[in-house]
Amino acid sequence: MSIRRTTKAARGAVAMASAVGLALVVVGCGGDGGGAKASDGDKPPARSNAPKDSGPGDPAADSDKVIGEMKGPDGVVVTLHSVVRDSGGFVTVNGTVTNRGTRAFNAIDWRSNETELRSRSSISGATLVDKAGKKRYLVLRDTNGECLCTTGLSGLMPGASRPVFAQFPAPPAKVTEVDFQLPTLPPASVRITD
Repeated sequence: MSIRRTTKAARGAVAMASAVGLALVVVGCGGDGGGAKASDGDKPPARSNAPKDSGPGDPAADSDKVIGEMKGPDGVVVTLHSVVRDSGGFVTVNGTVTNRGTRAFNAIDWRSNETELRSRSSISGATLVDKAGKKRYLVLRDTNGECLCTTGLSGLMPGASRPVFAQFPAPPAKVTEVDFQLPTLPPASVRITD
């Protein structure tokens, strides 16, 4: 009987030591929450593949230049400033979305239907259409499945504006005119510059 009690006591001590050790590991890894935020913090650099002047707080590139405008429901207006082909084989569309309506705007309808996409309020549903070549180009994705486009586009209050961008694979060099499309908005015909 005494051996049986000793074995039970030993098992209890091992279980208690394991629980304490696990608790210390969790507390040590948790810190001030920086560990969890650091892994989430890896997402913004994926979106930072945008052109230098089109970050969320910066004005859109060439914001004085207007090459197209798309007017949507509830007073939402997208003004296009540039469509630039770069040497890496990409086309970047820069613009500004302005809420001229009376209620907050969320870009939930502008996202693509992909299930892997994390941001629910992005312009990942944007497309470039080469009408002559009969091809549609979708927004590029990074290795984490995030679109190379403006994300987190929610809560845009009436009267507010925000720069937007989207990167696409470049059509062949001979293609200089495309339609930029966003769900719920009419397309805008734009010229690609080098």
